[in-house]
Amino acid sequence: MTALKDALLAEARAAGFAKMGVCRPDAVPETAARLKAFVDAGHHGQMGWMAERMHWRGDASALWPEARSVVMLAEPYTPTVDPLDALEARDRATISVYAQGRDYHDLVKKRLKRVGRWLLEQAPEEQIKVFVDTAPVMEKPLAQAAGLGWQGKHTNLLARDLGNWFFLGAIFTTVELPADEAGKENCGSCTACLDICPTDAFPAPFQLDARKCISYLTIEHKGPVDVALRAKMGNRIYGCDDCLAVCPWNKFAQAARDIRYAPREELQSPQLADLVRLDDAGFRALFSGSPIKRIGRDRFVRNVLYAIGNSGEPALAEAAKPLTDDPDPAIADAARWAVERLQ
Repeated sequence: MTALKDALLAEARAAGFAKMGVCRPDAVPETAARLKAFVDAGHHGQMGWMAERMHWRGDASALWPEARSVVMLAEPYTPTVDPLDALEARDRATISVYAQGRDYHDLVKKRLKRVGRWLLEQAPEEQIKVFVDTAPVMEKPLAQAAGLGWQGKHTNLLARDLGNWFFLGAIFTTVELPADEAGKENCGSCTACLDICPTDAFPAPFQLDARKCISYLTIEHKGPVDVALRAKMGNRIYGCDDCLAVCPWNKFAQAARDIRYAPREELQSPQLADLVRLDDAGFRALFSGSPIKRIGRDRFVRNVLYAIGNSGEPALAEAAKPLTDDPDPAIADAARWAVERLQ
């Protein structure tokens, strides 16, 4: 099995993954209690699926009892420019680095399937299941248990040899592969990720209140955003990279290996005035093949209007005014807020 695992690592690297580790499905028993505390505190916000599937999410062995190993894989999407620079262009939008290229769900899953097929060719009597952020799987604790890195104070996974710009994928399998030593926390006294958060979304190191997180607010949150948080969102219209961008371990980050993760030109600091005019057809056309497409035009335009309100550009009020009577209540509310801010 050690030889099989070594060969599997070689196949994973050939497929485009930068790192691989193995753990048992029951390797993170503390996850259930941590998840329950997170949900009990209401920190999951409107993400009801976290509470509904807590019994699976908190115990990976319950998701597929036949599984004997979890193969965790990391794929870099490291940006070539500092994403914090885009925050200075107030008349333009800032989109999270991972969403400026092709949808990672599709790209990572294809690689996982390739690696999984190879494993089944070596062990035809065994089975696999692959997951990329689309099932009740706690990828980050499992990745730490598999030795890929550790969950930092910003709750994201980071590694000494990868920084924190990478996607995670999981292969559950009935093959019993040798497990790796769990990753150890190496944040030390650094609090850069906590200090930079625009909305103070971290109540304590290693804890996140998603209800204040700009990534949650722009992607998961339905309806109007709390007025007290809108001004803090700046020009971020989809996700937020601040806590990731300041991590000192990024000096060891590896370059993205797939050109399809490179930012599309039209998604690098696009004009707010152009985005706010998108109708449903225009939105779908612009974000075809992008993870942004899943939030829909209405939530996206709501986010753009908040950015317009934060722009300090009175001329943009004219672009927002036509939406003050939009059929979607959240859009109409955001448009009125933006116009009032710019008058």
